[in-house]
Amino acid sequence: MKIENIPADIKSKSLKEAKDEINEILTKLESKNVDLSSAENSFKRLLNLNKHIESLLKKKSRSITNEKVKKLND
Repeated sequence: MKIENIPADIKSKSLKEAKDEINEILTKLESKNVDLSSAENSFKRLLNLNKHIESLLKKKSRSITNEKVKKLND
């Protein structure tokens, strides 16, 4: 799943907002009264949220690495 395929409403979320929504979805999926159609849609959203978080963490990691390299070169 490429980052371009992540819906705009997910791309605009902060790390905390995405994490909070993931927790809500997991709680809903763990309940015994969830229908299959709803569960499938929730799971797809969960995957998109996870991919978005992964993207945010990669960007932060690159930023930290670039800062360290810059400090070493100065």
